[in-house]
Amino acid sequence: MPRDATETRARLIAEAERLFAEQGIWRVRVQDIVTAAGQKNSSALSYHFGSRSGVLDAILREHGEPIDQDRGEVWTSLDDDHTPALIEALIQPLTWRLSTASGRCYLRIVAQLSAEFSRWDFDPTHVPANLNAILRLLRDQAAAPDKSQRDERVLGMIQLMTASLAERARRIEAGDPLATHNDVYAANLVDMLTGVIEAPARSATTTAHQRAGR
Repeated sequence: MPRDATETRARLIAEAERLFAEQGIWRVRVQDIVTAAGQKNSSALSYHFGSRSGVLDAILREHGEPIDQDRGEVWTSLDDDHTPALIEALIQPLTWRLSTASGRCYLRIVAQLSAEFSRWDFDPTHVPANLNAILRLLRDQAAAPDKSQRDERVLGMIQLMTASLAERARRIEAGDPLATHNDVYAANLVDMLTGVIEAPARSATTTAHQRAGR
């Protein structure tokens, strides 16, 4: 690809990333991205990515692949398949992304895709290998009596994780005060997510008695 085309593609990705994070993926128009990237040709984004969904996929790949590589390296270094270690391997590469503007945009974008989270097990070809392996292990370890409930535990954990990281990224971008240092935040997030997976399941009998007592 010629240098000019490479630079144009990079600018389009950078501006799409920023606009998606700040305004919301589905509120940003293709023309908004093209204009922000300083392109006079309104078809520039279509030429490079095909559509808004195409540039979104490019952003997710650009971040997701190195994040999953980092995730695998953290997991290997921990050499531990207990729930807290798995979650630490899951989130540590994400908390590292809080240190850059591009990483913070990515975290804010991912949180907007919560409607897709439940599909991680239906189409694993679209889920990075280390992420998929960790989620499967966490599901196996979830303190719930059947697979459907364990799936709900994993989904709830992903939703909490992405929402928390996105809000911290937003606060950093806005210059809002943070209650804790990033290391403390990350450790606390591991503890919270571990609780989602390991919290004891209430029996159906207990739940029925509670309903009857209302």
